[in-house]
Amino acid sequence: MRTIQFREAICEAMSEEMRRDESIFLMGEEVAEYNGAYKASKGMLDEFGPKRVIDTPIAELGFAGIAIGSAMNGNRPIVEYMTFNFSLVGIDQIINNAAKIRQMSGGQFNCPIVFRGPTASAGQLGATHSQAFENWYANTPGLKVIVPSTPYDAKGLLKAAIRDDDPVIFMESEQMYGDKGEVPEGEYVLPIGVAEIKREGTDVTIVSFGKIIKEAFKAAEILEKENISVEIVDLRTVRPMDHDTILKSVKKTNRLVILEEAWPFASVASEITYQVQEQAFDFLDAPIQRITTADTPAAYSPVLLEEWLPNANDVVKAVKSVMYVK
Repeated sequence: MRTIQFREAICEAMSEEMRRDESIFLMGEEVAEYNGAYKASKGMLDEFGPKRVIDTPIAELGFAGIAIGSAMNGNRPIVEYMTFNFSLVGIDQIINNAAKIRQMSGGQFNCPIVFRGPTASAGQLGATHSQAFENWYANTPGLKVIVPSTPYDAKGLLKAAIRDDDPVIFMESEQMYGDKGEVPEGEYVLPIGVAEIKREGTDVTIVSFGKIIKEAFKAAEILEKENISVEIVDLRTVRPMDHDTILKSVKKTNRLVILEEAWPFASVASEITYQVQEQAFDFLDAPIQRITTADTPAAYSPVLLEEWLPNANDVVKAVKSVMYVK
């Protein structure tokens, strides 16, 4: 094993796959000459050249459409958005073409494409640059949605996404690119749609994903000092969702808290809550608690932003609530 940054894991995954398959190319704003807005494609232009690492204009609708057409004709594009907030400009192409073309063509065309880039908040960037769209894209049949939280998961899952024959939404975070973690020396690929128990526990299950899961680990450390044992399930893939791992954990702990960096209405947490109450209702010893952002656009004010975002204290309170302790 070796320790690398999250951005390096992303770069390694793309580079390894591009060496393996010449039909794979990367396109997006500043991915080439600038080495990526977050340096996640550092050195790739030098290795693969401008025909396979392509700087685009600031025109998300246009280059999303070009990439989808290319995928329909046998290539395997990787499209980087500087942030998924900007994917809204190209969302018609993603939802109405990439996600639906296999069905609408009667199987004549598939669309092996990865749309990747940062999701959710990254500090004081304002309301229009601080949004999480995992539940939006997961609501669309035909799309797979991956949100890794570690360099290990990021590399293994991105390689799987690039090899997948259907469109994949791969969501990262500006605030995670510098995170370090261990990855194997050799090649490895992780299966899409498999959650992982990142921390074993017996008293309560916390389900989370992406960078906000860090708050769950902080809370677990606090709660351990109070003799409350927390099990943490990292979804890793939002769609398809690994219901079995969640249900197995809930049947063991009998309590569930869901932590998500998104608005509460129609959230991923809402879907998990429904699945658990339908399939494991008799195992629950307390109502399910969900923790989300406030139901309002993100504030620019650092004080208000801190209140808007979920934190470890919110998680501790929710866990104690389902444990019926103060």
